[in-house]
Amino acid sequence: MDLKLPADEALAKMAGALRRAAITEGRPFPLGATWDGIGVNFAIFSAHATKIELCLFDDSGETELERIELPEYTDEVWHGYVPTARPGTVYGYRVHGPYEPDAGHRFNPNKLLVDPYAKLLVGALRWGPELFGYQLGHPDQDKSFDERDSAQLVPKCRVIDPAFTWGHARKPEIAWERTILYEMHVKGFTRLHPLVAEDDRGTFSGLANPAIPAYLRSLGVTSAELLPIHAFVDDSYLVDKGLRNYWGYNTLAFFAPEPRYMKTPFANEFKAMVNQFHAHGIEVVLDVVYNHTAEGNELGPTLSFKGIDNASYYRLLPDQKRYYINDTGTGNTVNLSHQRVLQLVADSLRYWATEMRVDGFRFDLATILAREPYGFDEGGGFLDACRQDPVLSGVKLIAEPWDIGPGGYQVGQFPPGWAEWNDKFRDTVRSFWKGDAGIVPDLAKRVSGSGDLFNKRGRKPWASVNFVTAHDGFTLGDLVSYNDKHNDANGEDSRDGHADNRSWNHGFEGPTDDPDITTLRERQKRNLLATVLLSLGTPMLLAGDEFGHSQHGNNNAYAQDNETTWLEWPRIDARGRALREFVRKLSAVRNAFPILHRSRFLVGAHNEELDVKDVAWLSPSGQDMTVEQWQDGETRCLGMLLDGRAQASGIKRRGSDATVLMIYNAHPDKVDFVLPAVAEGRSWIGLVDTSEPERATEEYAFEHALPVASRSLLLLVLSTGRVSTALRRGLDAILNVVETPLTG
Repeated sequence: MDLKLPADEALAKMAGALRRAAITEGRPFPLGATWDGIGVNFAIFSAHATKIELCLFDDSGETELERIELPEYTDEVWHGYVPTARPGTVYGYRVHGPYEPDAGHRFNPNKLLVDPYAKLLVGALRWGPELFGYQLGHPDQDKSFDERDSAQLVPKCRVIDPAFTWGHARKPEIAWERTILYEMHVKGFTRLHPLVAEDDRGTFSGLANPAIPAYLRSLGVTSAELLPIHAFVDDSYLVDKGLRNYWGYNTLAFFAPEPRYMKTPFANEFKAMVNQFHAHGIEVVLDVVYNHTAEGNELGPTLSFKGIDNASYYRLLPDQKRYYINDTGTGNTVNLSHQRVLQLVADSLRYWATEMRVDGFRFDLATILAREPYGFDEGGGFLDACRQDPVLSGVKLIAEPWDIGPGGYQVGQFPPGWAEWNDKFRDTVRSFWKGDAGIVPDLAKRVSGSGDLFNKRGRKPWASVNFVTAHDGFTLGDLVSYNDKHNDANGEDSRDGHADNRSWNHGFEGPTDDPDITTLRERQKRNLLATVLLSLGTPMLLAGDEFGHSQHGNNNAYAQDNETTWLEWPRIDARGRALREFVRKLSAVRNAFPILHRSRFLVGAHNEELDVKDVAWLSPSGQDMTVEQWQDGETRCLGMLLDGRAQASGIKRRGSDATVLMIYNAHPDKVDFVLPAVAEGRSWIGLVDTSEPERATEEYAFEHALPVASRSLLLLVLSTGRVSTALRRGLDAILNVVETPLTG
C-alpha cells in the first residue's frame, strides 16, 4: 500500500486487492450477475473474446474502482465469483479480442459494455464520440479504431436481490376467448392523471395506483399490453432535435426495466405494479423487441452485444461480414439462429414470466424471430423453443407477423398456440365504415374470426387479434377527423408514418364545431369500436380511444414525449365520457353473450343432425345473401345471424346460447332491414344501436322492417317467449353498466 495516498484511496486499493485475491472461478451458469446470499457469480458468453474484465464502479456509476479479469472460460462462457460483491454492486464489462470488421469482429476494450443479462441499469446513455468503436469522421470509417474510454457515457449494471413479497395475488390466467387487450404506454397513461400522485406519474408506481387497474376493469379490459419497458435508448438523431424515443422500440437490455419509468432505483417497483394489476384481475402483457438492438449498423455505437461478440449476436452479410443484415429497418438484426443468442431471448422471456410474473408477450416484428438464414420457418428455432418450453408455452404469445425482410408478411402462418395482430381486420373495417365499395365479402370474413387465415391445425378464432387502431398510426379520434397525416412535429417534413390510413375527416380536416360533422364522427367512433368488440376473435383497444384521445393528426408519434401522446384525463368532455360508457356497454355485451366469443369458427354450413347453421348472412330483405349481392360492389349493408342453437364446442349437441343478429350499414342513407323469423323464437330485442347509443331496449316483431340509420351498427337478441338465462344475463349486464357508471 502506498502510504502517501489519501486514506479513502488507500482503503479502496486495499479492498480491491482483497477482492482480487478472494475471487474464484465460479460457475458458467446462470449467465449474468447472480447473488447467492454470500457473493456474486458473474458469467458472460463470448465465443471470440480473448479476455474479459469485470469493471466495478461506485454506487453512482461515475467512478471506476477496479478491474478484475474473469479467471475461467468454460463452453464459451467467461466467469468468476466475487465473494465481496453484494446486491447494489455497480459493474460493466470490457471485452478484449480482435478488431477486424471484415471478419465480423468489433472488440474494443476501451468501450464499457452493458451485461446482456443485466437486471437493472444505473444512469442514462449520453451521446458522444467515445461511444463508437471507430473514429468518427475517419476516412476508413468503421475500419478505424478509437482508443477513448466510453465509461462516463454509458449506463452501468447493478446487481439485484430478487427477493419480493408477492402476497396473495395470483396470475389471473384469463382464457384466450374471454381476453380483451388494451394497448397502453407506462408514462403516457398516468403523466396527466389526476388520481395519481405527482411524483408517481409516468412510472410503474403510477400504474400501480389501484385506480388504474380498477379503471381498466371497469372498461371490461382483461389484459394490459404495455409498450416496450425493457431498457432502451433515445436515438442520437432524436436527441439532436430535442425529441425522445417515446415508444421505446430501441432496446439496450432485455432483462432490465427502463429506468425512466422507475420512481425508485429498484426492480421491485415493476413487481409491485404487476402485483396490483393481478389483485384486480388484470393481466400484464409486454410488448418486447428482440428483433434488433440500439447499436445500429456498422456505423452505430458499441454499447453491449457489438463489443461482446458481434459475429455471434447479429446477422451479418455472409460474404461481407463488415455489414449487417437489416430486415428490421433499424440497422441490425439479432441472430436467433445462434444457440447462445436464442438462449438469451428464451432466458429473458422466462425471467419476465416467472420472476416478474407477467402474463404474456407481444413480439415486435415477430417474423424476424422465426426467420432462419434460408427464410421464415414456422418450425424454426425460436418458435420451437417457445412451443416446447413449459413456461413459455403457458403464457400468451402474440405475434406482429410482418417485417420488411424477404417473405416478411406472414399473417396466419404462425403455429398453433400463437395469436397474431390481424392488419386485414384493421384495413377492412376501416374501409367498410369509410364507405369504400366492394368491402362486404371481406368484412364477413373479418367479423366472423378470419377463418380464411386462421382456421387450420386446430387454431381458434382468438388467434386473430382484431384492432382498428394501435400505437402505430392514427388514434380513433384522428381516424375520423383527418384525411392526411400531420407529422410535422417529428421533424421529418411529414415523410414518416403510413400514407395508406383509410381515414376520413367527414368533410373537414381536424377539429370542428360543425354539429353535423361532429355527430357523424362520434357515430363512426362507435361503429369502429363496436365492430372490434363484437367480432369473433381477440379484441384490442388503444388506450385513450375509449374517450376520443387525439394526437392532432400525427400518425407516427414515436418521438413525441409530450401532451401529443399523454392521455389528457382532465380534458375529457361530455362526448368523451359518453363514448367511454358506450365502450363499457359493448364489453358487457361481449362478456354476457358467449356466442360473441365462441372458440369455434363460423363456417355457415348446415348441420343436418341439429338442423341449424352457426351463421347466416342476410341481405336487407331478411333473406340469405345471393351470389349477385356478394359480388355487387355497391352492397354496403349486411346482416350476420349467429344461431345459439349451433354447437358451441366439439361435442355434437345443441347449443344453449342466445341467438344474435348484427346489422352493419355503411350506406349514407337509412336502410329498412326486415327482421328474420327464427324457429323457437318470438321476437327480437334491440340492445346496441350506434346511431342512438343511449336508446333503451326495444322489442321488434318478426318480419318487421326495422329502419337502420345511415352508417350504423345494430345488435339484436332473439326473445323466445320465456326469458332465457343467456338473455337475462345479457340484459342484466347492460343495465348494470348503464345504472352504475364507473368513474375513470
